[in-house]
Amino acid sequence: MISAFANSLKIKELRKKIFFTLGIMALCRVAANVPCPGIDPDALQKIFEQLEQSSGGSQGIVGMVNLFSGGALQRFAVAALGIMPYISASIIMQLMTPVVPQLEKLKREGESGHQKITQWTRYLTLVICIIQGGLLAKGMLNPSALLGQRVPDIVVNPGGAFIVTTVIILTCGTMILMWLGEQITDHGIGNGASLIITVGILEQLPSAVYGMWSLFRTQGTGEQQFTVIHICILLALFILVTAATVTLTVGVRRIPVQYAKAMAGRKGSSSQSSYIPLRVNFANVMPIIFASAILMFPPIIINFLSSRVSWMGYLGSLFAYGSLSYMVLYAGLLILFSFFWVANQFNPIQIADDLKRQGAYVPGIRPGKPTSDYLDKSMTRVTTAGALFLTALALCPMIFTQQLNIPFLIASFFGGASLLIMVGVMLDTIRQIESHLLMHHYDGFLERGHMRSRRNLK
Repeated sequence: MISAFANSLKIKELRKKIFFTLGIMALCRVAANVPCPGIDPDALQKIFEQLEQSSGGSQGIVGMVNLFSGGALQRFAVAALGIMPYISASIIMQLMTPVVPQLEKLKREGESGHQKITQWTRYLTLVICIIQGGLLAKGMLNPSALLGQRVPDIVVNPGGAFIVTTVIILTCGTMILMWLGEQITDHGIGNGASLIITVGILEQLPSAVYGMWSLFRTQGTGEQQFTVIHICILLALFILVTAATVTLTVGVRRIPVQYAKAMAGRKGSSSQSSYIPLRVNFANVMPIIFASAILMFPPIIINFLSSRVSWMGYLGSLFAYGSLSYMVLYAGLLILFSFFWVANQFNPIQIADDLKRQGAYVPGIRPGKPTSDYLDKSMTRVTTAGALFLTALALCPMIFTQQLNIPFLIASFFGGASLLIMVGVMLDTIRQIESHLLMHHYDGFLERGHMRSRRNLK
């Protein structure tokens, strides 16, 4: 593997793509560290410390959003909204494509239709940025009402000018990140938007390692929260959860397919065999994003109304991040959205028609409706297993935080959206690098890392 990475730098085209991607990533991290004007950074830092103490180290939904923004929210940086508005707009457009006939028509028009859909996605991103930026600016003006507890004031000079300025800055920050992500996709290696999120999550890894070391280090009382045995168990759990995440990401159910192929001469006819890969985790990280986004709004609304309506306090406890009721709701939404995404993106009828048109068939299954019913039944079984597996991985950080008293920043790397995103993006990036290596007659990452001899290539 080390030789494969070294060979990546020997190919001029691939080397340029890698260094271009690294340069863009550095610019994205700069945007995540430049604070917006009008904010008291010390007061903002105290709020996050207070949230961590009051929530047992989890910081609730705020901690999750801060993780996805690469710590930009904690600094209220130019890129505090991150790339998530663009991801949200892309998801909305994907869900609307099968429903809106005009979008379905544009999708079939090829490159010109794709460019039009991309343009509408950018416009939708702009709208989402303005809405989220306005809500975030209002939240900064009155953080106590937003968080449901007394916290220090953050804004130095509150007023309408602060809201307008903040919305413009946050919107511009996200639009710049979107443009940088598109540049990576077009001229670099990997998917730009996904890489920006991944680098933001990885930026928190040193802090998580230091946090684990702080738990292991002897405190002033002479006691340790963690011992060597605890550290070894956590490392074993991390390896186990990472292996399970990789298995979930790359796991497929192969449906065998036979293609009839006419042969000239006396041999008559023969057939080619192939397969249809049904991914175990077809929806990838989308159910986690959907479920997290939906469960993000009830606590905010309840905090605003709790001072006026007495029973809102009890209702707020049901949506407390990491509570048993929250995990049950979260698990139900994950399973629901897993099937919802498959229902919108996987069309067994169209696949069966395409197979019939190409003269292909599934062995033992008649073409047409029996094939579509078989594919639908197989995909339902695969999705059921994948949704349960995904739910178990998504709940791991909450269980570690609430039951084992592990800080959220450390627990977030033991499953959940962060680990799924990192594994998926890294595997996809490595596949792209490997394709360049194989195209230039180098071996990939799996077993060999040396250049094949010229004699074997002739």
